[in-house]
Amino acid sequence: MIKRIRLRTLLIGGCATLFFAVLIGRVFWLQIVQEDFWQAHAEELWSTKKDLPAARGTITDRKGDVLAMDAPAYTVAINPKTIHASGLENEVTEGLSRILGKDEQEMRDLVNAKTKDGEYYTHREVRNEGLKIDQELSDQVEAFRNKLLQEHEKVEDTGIYLMKEQKRYYPKNSLAAHILGYTDRDGNAVSGLEASYDEKLKGEDGYIEYKRDGRGIEIPKASEIYQPAKNGQNLQLTIDNTIQHYIEQAMKEAYNELQPISMTVIAADPNTMEILGMANMPTYNPNEYWAGVEQRNFYNHAISSVYEPGSTFKIVPLAGAVQEGLFNPEDRYMSGSIHIAGRTVSDIKESGWGPITYLEGVKRSSNVAFVKLGYEKLGPERLKTYVDNFGFGQKTGIELPGEYKGTVKPEQQADFAVMSYGHGKLLVTPLQQIVAISAIANGGKLMEPHIVKSMTDPQTGETVKTEPKVVRQVITPETAKEVGSYLEQVVSDRTIGTGKHAYIEGYRVAGKTGTAVKPVNGEYTKLKQVVSFVGYAPVDDPKVALLVLIDEPKDPDLGGGTAAGPVFKKIMNQILQYMGVPKTSDSGAEKTKQAANGPKVPEMSKLPVQEAKNKLAAQGISYVTLGSGSEIISHFPKAGSVLKSGQFVYLLTENGADMKIPNLKGKSLRDAMELLAVLQVPATAAGEGYVVAQKVVETNGARAVELTLEPPVTEEAAKGEAAAGSEAADGEASGGSAAGADKSGNDGQSGSGGPSG
Repeated sequence: MIKRIRLRTLLIGGCATLFFAVLIGRVFWLQIVQEDFWQAHAEELWSTKKDLPAARGTITDRKGDVLAMDAPAYTVAINPKTIHASGLENEVTEGLSRILGKDEQEMRDLVNAKTKDGEYYTHREVRNEGLKIDQELSDQVEAFRNKLLQEHEKVEDTGIYLMKEQKRYYPKNSLAAHILGYTDRDGNAVSGLEASYDEKLKGEDGYIEYKRDGRGIEIPKASEIYQPAKNGQNLQLTIDNTIQHYIEQAMKEAYNELQPISMTVIAADPNTMEILGMANMPTYNPNEYWAGVEQRNFYNHAISSVYEPGSTFKIVPLAGAVQEGLFNPEDRYMSGSIHIAGRTVSDIKESGWGPITYLEGVKRSSNVAFVKLGYEKLGPERLKTYVDNFGFGQKTGIELPGEYKGTVKPEQQADFAVMSYGHGKLLVTPLQQIVAISAIANGGKLMEPHIVKSMTDPQTGETVKTEPKVVRQVITPETAKEVGSYLEQVVSDRTIGTGKHAYIEGYRVAGKTGTAVKPVNGEYTKLKQVVSFVGYAPVDDPKVALLVLIDEPKDPDLGGGTAAGPVFKKIMNQILQYMGVPKTSDSGAEKTKQAANGPKVPEMSKLPVQEAKNKLAAQGISYVTLGSGSEIISHFPKAGSVLKSGQFVYLLTENGADMKIPNLKGKSLRDAMELLAVLQVPATAAGEGYVVAQKVVETNGARAVELTLEPPVTEEAAKGEAAAGSEAADGEASGGSAAGADKSGNDGQSGSGGPSG
């Protein structure tokens, strides 16, 4: 009996000892071996971490006008479980479908959505129509929700919610779309500067982490970790909002008239290679990138399309021949055709113009002249060297993504011959063309183009500016000046110059036309052409280089001179007047006589209005005060500018964008454009002379002014009205419109001009 009791005691004691051993071992395992794991798990239970999203940087033009920014947005969400509990499924389906433009059956499926367990969902976002909608649409959803609550008094929750978010907004809509690119609805950068500068623009998200109790309430004195968000950097571009507007407006008109596959226009400052404007047609609105546009609308032809340039490329062998001392403008050659390297190359007029000078050959854009200059005089090796030095076959280095380098791969002797006039195994981008003509305009310097003027860190205020970069000296300044004089005659010779349709009264314009026939199934055909015009102005002090390129206008008989020339003329004229470049008094041969050293504009920002007026009056400077403020906010021209004879200083006492457009009647076009530029209001003008009418219109969500001009009516003018009308009619027939233009306005390119013979 006693023995049995001892055994039981021993057994129970052993079991208890084993239990405590296991328990202690488990505790040791949890508290010592797995300490880090359980510590982290516990912190997850009582810690809460909230993300602090960074604001994406803004993008502005060179004047500070906003082109891309973050804006408030709202995402529509529903609670199917609540909607069904309230019996509102039909009303919610029909109402949200109508407001958001969503398919009604898709909306009904969303309202009726269930989990795998057969329960209605408690949260579903209305994608894509309800994703990041604007304030106006969110107000409609809010009004609909309130209406349901009023109509159903017993319903406390409609199951419709608006979640506040941020979205990318482009205030100018389609303006500069291919430069800016866009971000998708999830905030991912897709193209343009948005993509290439994504890391800089998006910044770094921050967070805050704190401790909470079992009920989820923050513990007041618990340790807290705070990492502030770093907002994205702000980009200021080199483009000018007004110049971009001029470009796109002219392109739309030409695109509708000529109906090409695509169009590209680039404007640049040839002295710095800052891009002042760049656009393509067709285009799109980055605010609604999904709205019924084709994939081709997103393509930036300016940097990503390659083509055989045709006669605009002739500036390269011309520059090379002048640089090497091989070009004598008075030397003569036989025009018409030339047999070279086993092929026959013909001029646009295959019978030719007989023996003519090389200068006349340049004006007529004679293929024969340039084969002799590029292939015979320069020779294949030197020609290829100049082509390379002008930057062809290489990326320019612009900040935009997707740039192509083109192709320069002549192999046979015939390839070098046809390359002399822009055909063969030669493919270039529009941007390379504008860089090349700028090298002639600026004194022979090939420069790297750029479109980002500066980048600013909003946290520190530090700004990094993009400085002009010279790649190499291609030709001497003397050569560049001489080449420019020949290109000016291509435009100024109103009889035989292929660029005569780009002539601008009062401005000295240098340029070159291009009509490149396109190959179809390996054979060149006149039915498909790329026509273009590239040039700069004023010749004696270049301010703007401009390229207009039109791919396959519907009328195959139009050349670069007659199709692209008038577009070039319109845009260049507007830009030069917007910049305040004075016209010459005798059709561009001499500059207008002005005081050599006019007074300089003093700094007057933040001065009281009367003090600024006294300062100007003391120097004999005329001024105009705009606005009703008591202090000068800004003035134009800026401090340090040398005033031209008769030029006013505009004193702004309010922000230009907020001011009423003044009465411009009776002002010259130059004065009117200068005043509107001060107010940062783009303008278009019809007619010549002085302003007789003005109209304020909305363009891309911003103000613009349409000016109507007429010449002053004098007795002498009235007597000559009939004769003037006759002359105008003759001018129209010879080249006033694209459809009726004289075919001699082509650039000298012919079907036989291609490598196929």
